[in-house]
Amino acid sequence: MSGITWRSVPFAALTTTELYDVLQLRTEVFVMEQAGIYQDMDGADHAAVHLLGTADGGLVAYARCFPPGVKFAEASIGRVITRQILRGSGQGHELMRQAIACVVEQWGAQPIRIGAQARLEKFYLQHGFAKAGDPYIEDGIPHVEMLRPLSFQEQT
Repeated sequence: MSGITWRSVPFAALTTTELYDVLQLRTEVFVMEQAGIYQDMDGADHAAVHLLGTADGGLVAYARCFPPGVKFAEASIGRVITRQILRGSGQGHELMRQAIACVVEQWGAQPIRIGAQARLEKFYLQHGFAKAGDPYIEDGIPHVEMLRPLSFQEQT
């Protein structure tokens, strides 16, 4: 697989093919792999900037980035996905670096809050996020809120 090309676009700028690929990947991972029966299309896609990572003509990584006030009071990142073939390659870390950069580019340096799957807490700790709430269940999966403070962003 060749290198990943990154592109961040608002919902209205997604092509129909890109939107199809995004929804297909999200369904593949969050519904099929994780056996989660839930409504992935939550009405928030229109408010997001969509980060697309493509390689060899296909979508291999994806995240949604939100301004403050949509998902949380702070800016946020969600629906963080890498295609199974990339897992363990370090590309998930590159995806998070790109998503954080997308938030900063779109809305300036600021705190970022996420609702992380609890099993990935250590992964997000590596990107400056710290646990910021009690564990909770979302769509049948344990989650925890995590916050990346502005002070951490100013260090990077």
